[in-house]
Amino acid sequence: MASSANEEAKPKPRLIVRLGVFLASHHILFSALCCTAGIIALLFLPSLAKNTYLSENALIPGSANTLFSTEDVQEANRFAKGIEAAIGESRGGTTEIPKFIAQQTKNLGAEVYYHEFLPDSKCFHPLKFFTSVTNNMAAKPNGTYTNFGINTVGIIRAPRGDGKEAIVLVTPYNSQKVTPNELLSLALGFSVFSLLSRAAWLSKDIVWLSADSQFGEYSAVSAWLNQYHNPMFLSHPVNLDTKIYGANQILYKPDGTAEKAELMAFKRAGTMAAALIFKVGETRKYGDRDSVTMYAEASNGQMPNLDLLNVVHYLAVHRQGFRVNVETFNSLLSSSWLRVIAEVFQNLGSVLRKINPDWKLDVTVPDYVEGTANLASSMYNQALGVPTGSHGAFRDYQVDAVSLEFAPAFHLKNENAKSSFLLRGGRLTEGVVRSVNNLLEKFHQSFFLYFLTAPSKFISVGVYMIPFALLLAPLPIVAAALAGGSKTKGKLEDECKTKGNADDLQMEGGSWRWLKSARVLLIIQFWAVLVSLLPYYISQIPGAMPIQYAVIWAVLSITILIILYAMFGSPSRAGVEWELLKATMITSITIGMGLMSIINFATAQLGALILIPMCLFSRPLRAQLEMNFLPRTVLLASNILLTVLGFPPAAFLIMKGLSKGSWTVDIVGDFWLWMEFLWEWSSATYLYVSLVHLPCWLLCIHVLLHPCYQPESKMKQE
Repeated sequence: MASSANEEAKPKPRLIVRLGVFLASHHILFSALCCTAGIIALLFLPSLAKNTYLSENALIPGSANTLFSTEDVQEANRFAKGIEAAIGESRGGTTEIPKFIAQQTKNLGAEVYYHEFLPDSKCFHPLKFFTSVTNNMAAKPNGTYTNFGINTVGIIRAPRGDGKEAIVLVTPYNSQKVTPNELLSLALGFSVFSLLSRAAWLSKDIVWLSADSQFGEYSAVSAWLNQYHNPMFLSHPVNLDTKIYGANQILYKPDGTAEKAELMAFKRAGTMAAALIFKVGETRKYGDRDSVTMYAEASNGQMPNLDLLNVVHYLAVHRQGFRVNVETFNSLLSSSWLRVIAEVFQNLGSVLRKINPDWKLDVTVPDYVEGTANLASSMYNQALGVPTGSHGAFRDYQVDAVSLEFAPAFHLKNENAKSSFLLRGGRLTEGVVRSVNNLLEKFHQSFFLYFLTAPSKFISVGVYMIPFALLLAPLPIVAAALAGGSKTKGKLEDECKTKGNADDLQMEGGSWRWLKSARVLLIIQFWAVLVSLLPYYISQIPGAMPIQYAVIWAVLSITILIILYAMFGSPSRAGVEWELLKATMITSITIGMGLMSIINFATAQLGALILIPMCLFSRPLRAQLEMNFLPRTVLLASNILLTVLGFPPAAFLIMKGLSKGSWTVDIVGDFWLWMEFLWEWSSATYLYVSLVHLPCWLLCIHVLLHPCYQPESKMKQE
């Protein structure tokens, strides 16, 4: 009676505790349901995309009549012919174009100057990931340089402004060999700049940057932005001239000391409100009208404010008749399995719409396929962490910027079509400048975290976090279930040890078993840090091929792992239970994914899609022998398949195949080039692959190959 009364008096655990215990006792089923739901939710994202809309009312695109006219088109044609004449007179020189641009800009009454810069030598350095933007010119060693670039910068001071804000227009061109498309880009940029120099409604300064892209568009823009925001203060001004040899003799007259001082003085406008980079790309071989492709992805998944893209799309489509595109995976557009999935979701959406007419999820098959291809491209470009254009240099300084690449559907020798193109392109640029000019504050109303499924459709952060949350949900439950099971086993063993001697009790206490698995995790994480630093030293080897670099990297990584295991003990010799080892691995994944989702959510999303199923369903191969034939076969096949797909080079091959549609055989060499590409751009994805993905994959291998030994206490009990 007393015992029953005590049981009635004992309070029941809270509902959340009972729910946690219930989920932990059914963690395998819970993991399977969450992973399946996460993958389905990810495939369902194109159906959940919303139409874009303007959040900032002050933008009011297209509300004013455009002033760009046929006279400005004629001025653009004259400017293009003048550059052609300057190129003919230069006889292979590269400085006649900046001189001509500077002279024409000065004739408009604008301020103009040259910005000379050196090529940015991208190389891997371990501390580069944790340092701020430095001055490239100041970092160069002393000496003379004959290979340099020259940017030409013009500034219009706003008649209605106070000089505190500015709008930047960028036109890249290769001074070594100017193509007809780049010539058209320069003509378009100058004609718009000429119009804005006469505009009485300007309240923000206008900066036109003619970027010399012989070393790359990004390098030219980044070097100018670096000096714009981080000015140099040299004790001897002549040092800059001696570093770039020959610039003074070419750009200035022998007695032009005053002209040199004016054109070399680095001038600045106000804080940059927005930037627009535009260029004319290759002529389309098919298509009935001109198109514009928007590039918005910056470093480590950063995106400009969605309102800026909405203004460009609205003016291009509804005002100037352009077809607007975004980057896409062409290999998915012709995918048969994706069409099957689209048909399933279309039928499911039709059924759901009959239940509730407000659920508009019945997306047509072509729209779903195109949306999925665009979504995959947007997610991949953000996860890669590398800018898709020179607009990424602006985003590093928290300036909203977008790159526009015009694709004309006519031959450039067609003068009538070219004039029409210049007219519509100039009006589009003028309209974007007018909208940004209306802003009284920085872009802040719309989204900064989003994926694009079409130029006019997006998926917000509140929607695309659902698949990631579903994939991460079982991790703490499974870790608690594994640790709890091991703790129960430890209590039983402690009871057996209590009946034995006291020395065994002190040495093999069940409550401290997790320390062994924690030590294994620390050893593997230390190994991963060393592996991530090896490319800095391997890349110093001259004349080696990418596949040779990759082989050296792999051999050194394996050697270091063997040495660490010889010094501190391997997991098999440390006597770690596989349940605790798996629980520690899942804890490491949870921490790594949580940190990566803050830095670059797209990387965490794709990583979770590959890594979490592999780790959740990992089970020692020897333990699977006790299962029945069918579940053993399914689990064995899934473990092997997920482990192979989770290996970083294999995952890279899949990403490359989906993005470019090519499945090459040289996986090792291409993987080195890919990793080299990531660390050159200081992409956080490199740190994720090295410090999160690789150690978790190695821990998963240890779980699969675990010997599943029986503890000594259990053997004594038997």
